[in-house]
Amino acid sequence: MSGKKNFEAQLEALDALRQQPDEACIAPLRAALQHRNNYIVAKASEMVALRRMDELMPELLTAFDRFFEDAAKNDPQCWAKNSLSRALAAFELQEPAPFLRGLRHVQLEPVWGGSSDTAGPLRGICALALVQCRAVPEVDLLRYLLDLLLDKDKTARADAVRAIEQLGSPAASLLLRLRAQTPIENDEAEILGACYVGVLRIEGEPALQWVSRFLANEDDVAGEAALAISSTHSEQAFVLLKQRFETARDPWFRSVLLSAIALTRQVAATDFLLRLVESDALGADQVVEALLRSAPAEDVVLEKLVKGNARLERAFADNANASARR
Repeated sequence: MSGKKNFEAQLEALDALRQQPDEACIAPLRAALQHRNNYIVAKASEMVALRRMDELMPELLTAFDRFFEDAAKNDPQCWAKNSLSRALAAFELQEPAPFLRGLRHVQLEPVWGGSSDTAGPLRGICALALVQCRAVPEVDLLRYLLDLLLDKDKTARADAVRAIEQLGSPAASLLLRLRAQTPIENDEAEILGACYVGVLRIEGEPALQWVSRFLANEDDVAGEAALAISSTHSEQAFVLLKQRFETARDPWFRSVLLSAIALTRQVAATDFLLRLVESDALGADQVVEALLRSAPAEDVVLEKLVKGNARLERAFADNANASARR
């Protein structure tokens, strides 16, 4: 049997295990975890985690260590290490050493014109898993995660923010505030938005005024701040967003604010948006879209308000159809 056919047969055998009882899967999964092919090991570890076979934890740990050896050759794209680390996290492994190893791993692989680090997702997975290790003091966790907040890989940075948020402490919130207030070069708005959301989830409504300062520039970062504010579903969130809407000039940013206002789910917010439609205010078609996306229960009232206004009727029809497709 050729190498390709043998590989495909092994994958088919693994897939066939999905129909078998747990006791019939232990031996073949144990053997698959010892395979040299990283993709087969990745698929096997997924099944081990799915079936909650914690008796195979030693094999998971052994395989995880093995794929750090000549990693770029033996585990390209970190397929095995990513899957194995997810499995170990699913079993809530309390020993931090494997996750610390993954957190620090950099794997340079050849690409056109140079090399690229493929271990960013692994670092992120291990950051989230490390938070589960109850024996690790919080100050050490924050120290481990600090560097990852500035990681070159976007996925790793995003997972670092989520991991810090999960700590849920005042120190964690302060670290997220600092990260948000000191963006790095070419920083993605969604990373900063994740910081805003994390702070709000830890501190609650008292942090709304702090997040509202990032509404100033009418750019992608301001859009993320608006959506973070709306996620509190609070009256104060509506008040802050409405105030900013009344001074906003950029059409795109005004549309984001309208969506954020609708997403607060406040009765006062819905009433405010319906009044804008009723008066056919500037951007009323965007209000129709925002309401249909976030408050579809208002469609009957909204349909009556737009009746007779061709532009708003068209906006209602287009967005009602889009909502139905979703």
